[in-house]
Amino acid sequence: MNTILRKLFAYGSMGFAFAVLAFFTLPHYRQGESSVAGKTAYNFPIELNGKSAHLSDLRGKVVVLNFWATWCPPCVEETPALIQLNQRIASRNGMVLGVSVDEDQSAYLNFIQDHGINYLTYRDPTKKSAQEYGTVMYPETYVIDRKGKIARKIIGPQDWNSPEMLAYFDSLLGQN
Repeated sequence: MNTILRKLFAYGSMGFAFAVLAFFTLPHYRQGESSVAGKTAYNFPIELNGKSAHLSDLRGKVVVLNFWATWCPPCVEETPALIQLNQRIASRNGMVLGVSVDEDQSAYLNFIQDHGINYLTYRDPTKKSAQEYGTVMYPETYVIDRKGKIARKIIGPQDWNSPEMLAYFDSLLGQN
């Protein structure tokens, strides 16, 4: 009887651990964290066309704020899709803003050149802006609506050109 209880406890513990792990890997968790939706996006300094600016200067645009690093394989993997997304949404007053947490400026600059980055990027080696958003893993993306409110938080790399994402951006870009 004691052996049966131990086995049941062991299987139950493994099942619980599996359920928790499965929850955090399911698409609904990775595709949008609702806890930050509606909050005002943290306003941090950036550089626009060689001049000091702030994220709030982009109000009126839908901003896809992507925290990334050159040393992050999933970040590198999603870069081509972000380039394509930026091309798709730019004419509709949308944009991708990549914030690199790279400490090595030359690695950052080489990456931008080597990968043909066509969207606005900013390097924040202090990671302050990422920390203000609560970002601890990369890539992590926040979709910010035209009013400067967070519409969605997306954890991990994405296929930014999937039919679901394109429909989402069509809907968001159609709003005033």
